[in-house]
Amino acid sequence: MKNYRIALLPGDGIGSEVMEAAWPVLQTVAERQGFSLEGDWLPWSCDYYLKHGTMMPADGVEQLRAFDAIYLGAVGLPATVPDHVSLRELLLAIRQGLDLSVNARPHRLLAGVKGPLRTDRPFDILCIRENTEGEYAGAGGRVHRGGELEVAVETAIFTRAGVERVLRHGFEQARLRGGKLASVTKSNAQRHSMVFWDEMTDRVAADYPDVAVTRYHVDAIAARMITHPETLDVVVASNLFGDILTDIGAAIQGGLGFAASANINPAGGVPGMFEPVHGSAPDIMGLGLANPLATLWAGALMLRHLGEIAAAEALMAAIEKVTATGAGTPDMGGDLSTTQLAAAVTAAL
Repeated sequence: MKNYRIALLPGDGIGSEVMEAAWPVLQTVAERQGFSLEGDWLPWSCDYYLKHGTMMPADGVEQLRAFDAIYLGAVGLPATVPDHVSLRELLLAIRQGLDLSVNARPHRLLAGVKGPLRTDRPFDILCIRENTEGEYAGAGGRVHRGGELEVAVETAIFTRAGVERVLRHGFEQARLRGGKLASVTKSNAQRHSMVFWDEMTDRVAADYPDVAVTRYHVDAIAARMITHPETLDVVVASNLFGDILTDIGAAIQGGLGFAASANINPAGGVPGMFEPVHGSAPDIMGLGLANPLATLWAGALMLRHLGEIAAAEALMAAIEKVTATGAGTPDMGGDLSTTQLAAAVTAAL
């Protein structure tokens, strides 16, 4: 029997709740599909930071290389650790340390789920976000801190290799889907980085004559995702633009409780990281109200990335079998707890 080693990072807030609910479901799927998942629970979190002064051990990224995949719950507890510390020292450190250059987020309405938009025009969007450089590269600094002349500089870093590889992954995905790719910039205002992105889009597009390419400014595509989401297929954007657009995607698919993501290196050789993107939601932690479906959907993305396609499809089918009945957690208009909804998915397998 094939066995996969998974690093389990529940993290903070509701991260532990959704992970503890979702993990047994994934193990059941694996067992029924003829393979096994072995999980190592790692306590790296804001609580870990308060004890050790760091979000994870100094060799944390190297420890993660030994696993087949990383399954993450949530990061952040601003009441105890500033968000810019927790995010950069754990989530971004893992993404950049393992060179997980692609963040892929699917956006569609699951069966039975009601979103805020018209339902007569179904959409299925895959957002491909550059994940290791751009506006979140961390380049910059502050001088004259606290004084009247204080200056803060945040420098966006765009490399030819970084832009090309995320675009190329987007084109490959478009070939597997509807054959359309939307490239997002703001090149009318950002004449260096975004004009460069446009030029790289044209360069890579020459290798994919079968994919129809449309350029959008970020404000225009933000509006299109709300007014005409059915016209979009694969959307490729920089780190910042992709971050913002995928929150719109989460909103139109019913909320953050459905938003899953995959952090991967298309070149392989390192474990991918799979996570819901709803954050740690400290206001509801410990109440059993958290929606586990984004975590389960992220688990399906992980199974697919591991090559267990049948298992991924079985899990998504079970999720939709449950949502089609109208059952759900309070954010879905239901009355199930986190564990009850996960149990319902298990029963539907």
